[in-house]
Amino acid sequence: MTGEVNLFDAAKQINAGVLNVGYYDAGPLSGPVVVLLHGFPYDVHSYVDVAPGLVRQGYRVIVPHLRGHGSTIFLDPDTPRSGQQAAIGNDLIDLLDALNIEQAIFAGYDWGGRAACVGAALWPERCRGLVSVNSYLIQNIAKAGEPAPARVERGFWYQFYLQTERGRKGLAQNREDIARIMWRDNSPTWDFDAETFDRSAKSFDNPDYVDVVVHSYRHRLGGAGGFSAYDEIEEKLATHPVIRVPTVTLDGDRDGVVPATDGTATANKFSGYRKHHVISGAGHNLPQEAPQAFIDAVIEIASL
Repeated sequence: MTGEVNLFDAAKQINAGVLNVGYYDAGPLSGPVVVLLHGFPYDVHSYVDVAPGLVRQGYRVIVPHLRGHGSTIFLDPDTPRSGQQAAIGNDLIDLLDALNIEQAIFAGYDWGGRAACVGAALWPERCRGLVSVNSYLIQNIAKAGEPAPARVERGFWYQFYLQTERGRKGLAQNREDIARIMWRDNSPTWDFDAETFDRSAKSFDNPDYVDVVVHSYRHRLGGAGGFSAYDEIEEKLATHPVIRVPTVTLDGDRDGVVPATDGTATANKFSGYRKHHVISGAGHNLPQEAPQAFIDAVIEIASL
């Protein structure tokens, strides 16, 4: 980790909704709040340089482990281990409530970007602004059976694999190997070392990791239904709500999952201020690969 602010020395824990959330919290309590949300198969260390950079700029930075990752656990063993988009979006709002934070900038990529988009779309009063890698990430579940272009489908191999019981067993047995392959495919120019990977891979040992991940992708592709606790939220998401808070979207031009675009295809999903930037040399894990670009996007939102 670069810089003098070591945010990741020790996780805090707090009960928030159905979870006991592990999170990191640094910076002045009076500063503008930024919640940084990681993706799959990654962890909080995607923000190992972004977080201290923002703290040095005077922000209060919250970095939670998403459900199924790190030290975040379910409070009740009988709670369904949902990974659907409504669940991770609702988790964000539950965390703000638990921390008594009225409003924050939501910033993320992959699963974390989806949670941020859900939160921004359905709870705009809680969202000062949004930073989202790969633009509008609310899933169109009704069209889950419609194929994407072949070059995009190729990158989704793990999503198809996890529709099967063989895939579930494979994830349970080979979670680190699967993640390592995805890191390389998702970010073909990111020269991460073994220490960087191993540091994040510890988060995959969470007892709910497999169940949450499998449900996430089965729900996304129509292989599993959602859970009733999230029906109302999913009904709202099915309308593909417009995001009305100020937004900066980012694409990495070496993203191996979602090819970079000029942002115009999703322009109708945003109203008000929205800027799109393509970041040269960055792959799918953009905040870890291009931390300054991510910091600049947060500052752009905060300056409005």
